[in-house]
Amino acid sequence: MKAKAERMEHSQVVLEVEAEPEETEHALEEAYRHLVKRASVPGFRKGKAPRAMLERYIGTEALMDEALDHLVPQLLRQAIDEHDIEAIARPEVEITETDPVRFKAIIPVRPTVELGDYRALSIDPEPVEVSDEEIERVIEQLRNQHAVWEPVERAVAFGDLVIIDARGSLDGESVLDREDLQYNVVEGLPVPVPGFAEKIVGLERGQESEFAISFPDDHEVSELAGKEYTFSVRVKEIKEKRLPELDDELVKGIDEELDTVEALRARIADNLKAIAEERAQRSHREKVIEATVEGAQVEYPPVLVEGEIDALMSEYERGFKERRISLEEYLRASTKTMEEIREEFRPIAERRVEQSLVMDSVAQEEGIEVSDAEIEDEIERSVQDAGEDGQELKRLFSAPQARRALGEAILRQKTIMKLVEYASGDEQEHRQRREEDGTTA
Repeated sequence: MKAKAERMEHSQVVLEVEAEPEETEHALEEAYRHLVKRASVPGFRKGKAPRAMLERYIGTEALMDEALDHLVPQLLRQAIDEHDIEAIARPEVEITETDPVRFKAIIPVRPTVELGDYRALSIDPEPVEVSDEEIERVIEQLRNQHAVWEPVERAVAFGDLVIIDARGSLDGESVLDREDLQYNVVEGLPVPVPGFAEKIVGLERGQESEFAISFPDDHEVSELAGKEYTFSVRVKEIKEKRLPELDDELVKGIDEELDTVEALRARIADNLKAIAEERAQRSHREKVIEATVEGAQVEYPPVLVEGEIDALMSEYERGFKERRISLEEYLRASTKTMEEIREEFRPIAERRVEQSLVMDSVAQEEGIEVSDAEIEDEIERSVQDAGEDGQELKRLFSAPQARRALGEAILRQKTIMKLVEYASGDEQEHRQRREEDGTTA
């Protein structure tokens, strides 16, 4: 065997291999012994036909194909070992010639990551503020949740709740047949079809109306394009939303632990601040990760991205199954191909791969590890939080694969927190304090 290896871009190695004549002949002889046992050559008992007769019967190409099925993997393994190549995925093999046997293999190898000076990053979290407008917006939402609907004697207006008898059809087939239907008259509401709410506005209690709603052939929603729906509606009752007064009595109805409007405002402010702080922390972590990745030089084989796209497609398909829709049905409705969906996921997959590789390199550089005790503590916390489902969750985490995934998640979180310490200046402060105390990290 002759083999030549050459490093390519994107963490790949190309191997060009040529078999020696005796290796090819040996593979052909082995192929003959395998095939002759299965072939029924006229004039010979099974397994007794000479090689020349078998080759004439099944064809030279078939014999060579059988030989190559065994010879190429064998020579590929030898060449990989000979050139000390650490393959991380199945190589792509192309047979370029059969006389002599020559093939080329593109082998994905371990990615390379050159980290930038991530310890010198300086990124401060965004300051958190809660405005009076935000507090008032929440209060209005609470008032709306505790509002009552009162009957009114006037024409229907947007924002009303009406009780109607409604019937609708499309091409003679019923699409709506309801009595005492409660319908919120909201401008632009797309159900049962866009424009229905607008047709209700202006009707009075006891009034009946028949109308049609048509959509042009080039309508942006393909399911509605070129369709005409006909409806008959009878308004039976019109109700208007009445918001309660913002007073101590309403506050007690919202939360029995609170007594005054000011206490409610304070509680809302605290909740909004906690949410804003969590959002700011999450945004800060994302900025730190992004800056760390941008400062690194990463090279990786394309197969890693394809694998990540496969994972995203699986998540995507599971989402449709939960909604009881198959991916094939969605593709037909959206007129997209599977390949187009995969390409839409490619930027996300590339970002995931790069982040994963850089985070792994930072963890290795910092000597960050996860102990069995940390995994057990996390499992125990998850089990307690799961309540009645805790034991089932504990059983799931008993699987090695689940424990490994949890360990990787903890490692990622510890790595991110280390980067956040650097970017926020906390790590420098900790290091300085340890030096002053005469301790080491």
